[in-house]
Amino acid sequence: MPAPPPFPLLPPGFRFGTSTASYQIEGAAREDGRGPSIWDTFAHEPGRIADGTTGDVACDHYHRFEEDVALMAELGTGGYRFSISWPRVVPTGSGKVNEQGLAFYDRLVDTLLEHGQQPMATLYHWDLPQALEDDGGWLNPATVERFAEYAAVVGERLADRVEHWIPVNEPNVASLLGYGMGIHAPGKRLLFDALWTSHHLLLAHGRAAIELRRAGATSIGCANNHAPVWPASDDPADVGASKLFDAVWNGMFLEPMLLGRYPADLAPLMEDIMQPGDLATIRQPLDFYGVNYYNPMKVAAAGEDAELPWENRDVVGHPTTDLGWPIVPDALREWLVMFRARFRAALPPIVITESGCAFNTGPDEHGVVDDQARIDYLRGHVNAVSEAIVRGVDVRGYYCWSLLDNFEWAEGLSQRFGLVHVDHETLQRTPKKSFHWYADLIRAQPQHL
Repeated sequence: MPAPPPFPLLPPGFRFGTSTASYQIEGAAREDGRGPSIWDTFAHEPGRIADGTTGDVACDHYHRFEEDVALMAELGTGGYRFSISWPRVVPTGSGKVNEQGLAFYDRLVDTLLEHGQQPMATLYHWDLPQALEDDGGWLNPATVERFAEYAAVVGERLADRVEHWIPVNEPNVASLLGYGMGIHAPGKRLLFDALWTSHHLLLAHGRAAIELRRAGATSIGCANNHAPVWPASDDPADVGASKLFDAVWNGMFLEPMLLGRYPADLAPLMEDIMQPGDLATIRQPLDFYGVNYYNPMKVAAAGEDAELPWENRDVVGHPTTDLGWPIVPDALREWLVMFRARFRAALPPIVITESGCAFNTGPDEHGVVDDQARIDYLRGHVNAVSEAIVRGVDVRGYYCWSLLDNFEWAEGLSQRFGLVHVDHETLQRTPKKSFHWYADLIRAQPQHL
């Protein structure tokens, strides 16, 4: 019996890439006309960020993007998913456009193309202009209109060169962690009242898709954070709580996009929020469905006096990342296979738009970053994608999170997701062993043989 190949093999044409986000890597927070975002405000509030850091400098990608694109070319990836900073382009979220901000993304896109990296641009990766938050943020339906105007500006400038577009990154995380639980910016704790922001973020996705197509964009998708939700036990209360949480975390966002409806358990809660025609706006044709996957979740019923009807439990019996997230590659295969079985003709081709892990290994005395745990994670998850494809799921790409060690939101600079180590004092870039493994994986694919 022949030995298995040393690397997972994907179909010809499968796209390997890397992903980042503007506030997490760009820095230059107060340069060239950029306005403040909710994350600038949030990160400067004492106690909000685990290590007390901010994204003021982050990886200084704004000044070092050419070096970073050269690293992508060395890696051999075919695509790069990045986000455009709304307050860098429209500093107050509406009105005057900042030409210097648009010019930066012009240069970035041109440099990517010169180095063989097809751009995948995300319009909103959580850095809402603070001026809009001051007027209600995503609780205010006017923010949807401002987002559509911003999408039109960016589309007019870049649609001729950007291959793929994602209007909104992880609307569930932006809504539930930012407005529901207060863990992310803007730090509000509205619990179920955060469903207003969920609906407005979905509307923003639809309105932006319309504007991008009007500007000439030919491939528009999404980047939704999904996870299998497992009940903590067979107790009917735990099973019921897990189904409700699954509706809130997964169904609340994928069903409107794919089917034009909210999950049955949540639909009554949305009646006072929706306006006629909203679901038709949200259900724009998608050229691909982006899945951001990290780990499964286990859910139990909460006690009678709890604020929410569910509580999260640890997924035990699996290794964990340095953030404590369980590493379960087969849960990704499970999600993809069940996703296809459930939605079939309504489901466009899938792209894994984020998948990665936090391991905080630094350089040894020889300057080598031996992050074998990240290699194991990537091998397992690319294998899971390969197995899903064998089972008939149409997956077209895998974008590793992340190219660089970046500002990891509420964790600050304390957690490292990058294929490239960034010294946060000197900003020196050092490719890790996982970087070289990922390069070897790409070179082993059929199109390179």
